[in-house]
Parts: sequence; C-alpha cells; structure tokens
Amino acid sequence: MANAIRKFAAAAALSGAVFAYAAPSIAADMPGEGVTIKMGQATWDTGWFHSEIYSQLFQKLGYSVDGPTTLDVPAFYQSVAFGDLDLWVNGWFPLHDTYKPAFEDTASIVGAVAEKGALQGYLVDKAAVDEFGIKSLDDFKRPEVKEAFDRNADGKADLVACPPGWGCEVKISEHMEAYDLGDDINTIKAGYSASMADAVASYEAGEHILFYTWTPNWTVNQLKPGEDVMWITVPERDGVDTAPAVKGLETCVSDPCSMGFAAADILPVANDAFIEKNPAIKTLLDEVRIPVQDIYAQNAAMNEGDDDVKAQAAAWIEKHQDEVNKWLDDARAAAK
Repeated sequence: MANAIRKFAAAAALSGAVFAYAAPSIAADMPGEGVTIKMGQATWDTGWFHSEIYSQLFQKLGYSVDGPTTLDVPAFYQSVAFGDLDLWVNGWFPLHDTYKPAFEDTASIVGAVAEKGALQGYLVDKAAVDEFGIKSLDDFKRPEVKEAFDRNADGKADLVACPPGWGCEVKISEHMEAYDLGDDINTIKAGYSASMADAVASYEAGEHILFYTWTPNWTVNQLKPGEDVMWITVPERDGVDTAPAVKGLETCVSDPCSMGFAAADILPVANDAFIEKNPAIKTLLDEVRIPVQDIYAQNAAMNEGDDDVKAQAAAWIEKHQDEVNKWLDDARAAAK
C-alpha cells in the first residue's frame, strides 16, 4: 500500500511538472487569449478578402475578433481615434490623407497590406475613344460627347462615381469643381456595385459608359482595359493636384498617363493604445503582405458568384502556410 501511494505521488508530481511546463508554451502560442479585437472593415466589398485573412490570423494567435464592423471611411477614422474600434486593414493612402487629422494623434498606420499596387482613375469604353478621340475629362465639355454618354437624358454625361463617405468621392468632387464640369457630367453616387452593374449592362447593350474605378476590383475583370475600356487622363492645371503620371500604362489613351489619383498603398490603421498593449498584433501587421494580384483574383471570383470570403481567406492562408507560420512565430516571439 505504501508503495502504491509513493507511485501515485510520484506520478502526480510528474504530471504537475508536465502541466507546469506546458502552460507557458500554450500562453506563448496564444498571446491573444482573453483579448477581443474590435475590428472595422470598409463598405467596399473588394476589401473584405484581405480583412478576413487578417481576422483569421488574429484568431490563430488566440484573439477573439468582434466584427469586422462595416462602416464608412470617416466613421472608421473617428472610431479608431477614440478607441471605439481597434483597427482595420482598409486604409487607402494617399487617398485617405484627408482623414489623417482625425486620427493621427491617437492612431497610426502600421505595416502594409499591399504597396503601390492600386491604380485608380476614370475609364471610358474603347469604342467611344476611337469614335470621339477622347483623351481627358475636358472632352466631356464637347456637346457630342455629353450626348453620347447621357444615359438618363438630363443633358449631362453620366459618370459612375463613388458613394458619399468614400475617399474617392471627395477627390472626384474636387475634379468636377476644378475643371468646371458641373454642367457637363452627372456624378452617380449611389451604391457602387449596383451602379457599375447597370453600367456594364449598358455597355453590353452597345451604349457608351464613363466610370471611376480602382484596382484590384472586379470591374477591370468584367471590362478589360485595352480591350473593352481605356483609362483617360485628368488635365494638368496650375493649382490642381493631379498626382504623378504613370508611365508605360499601355491601357491608357496616352503615355505617360495623368490619372488624377496617385497609385495607392492599402494600409492597416490601428489605435495606438491597443497596439502598445498587443505587440503580437503590431508585429503581425508589420510583416503580413498580400499580393495585389491575389486580391484581384478573389474580387473576380466574388463577382462571378463565389462570395464565401471566409473560405477564400482560409484557402489563401493554407496555400501560403510556410510564410504565414513565420509571421505567426514572429508575432508570438514579440509577445514574450
């Protein structure tokens, strides 16, 4: 009996030693255990794929994710500044530079999703470029051009623009005012996806179309630059910030191509206090990169009806497992 008791005590001691050793390892693997991230995401669905990738990576570190909460650009930057939300990965800079004063004292850009991979600007159907010799926004002051692009019979060319609250809506409004196009172009500011679907249908019916878009986006898969549509230019004028011209863009009406918008970086923005308390998240944000071509491919698949973003993000993580493992290991090391 005494031997049995001694054996039991020894086993218990060994078991306790194992648990005492294992506990720090579990904590190290899951530095976010017990912490909830209040995450935001953009209203444009082309940004949801990489948002979901980050969400799943956070969860692999033990964090719980509240959301992501979908909200407009100004609302997010106000929320992250006040700490009502912790972060999002849908910052577009320099397009969102106008919102920096709202958050830069209490939140910061951390890392990058994709750098210098996002073109944006205005496109028209190629047939109209050939028929009317369209080169820039100035051409929409010509009566015959306005008439050709007037799909609602209000005497103005119709432009699929951006909904209120988007950074591009502010920039497009600046262009309309700077080039005195208010009497020439009707900016459609309804839901972007629905407005673009209507424009695509009009194009397929043989009508001319003018629209703003960005890459990555399903629109340039549906309407291929160089085949169906062409980028047009924004005139260079004193006092108007048209951004550096893009060289070698064969799908533009001219080279170099003054697109009116700088090529954007897609960047995370996070609350400073949250980042200070969670070094694992800072390290992860610093290291993760998602090729813009992968975002483009998912956007195209989503437009074709595959809208299971969670499954698409999980598949991307599995495909890049070696790289993902390094990011997660570095994040865990930062938390020790």
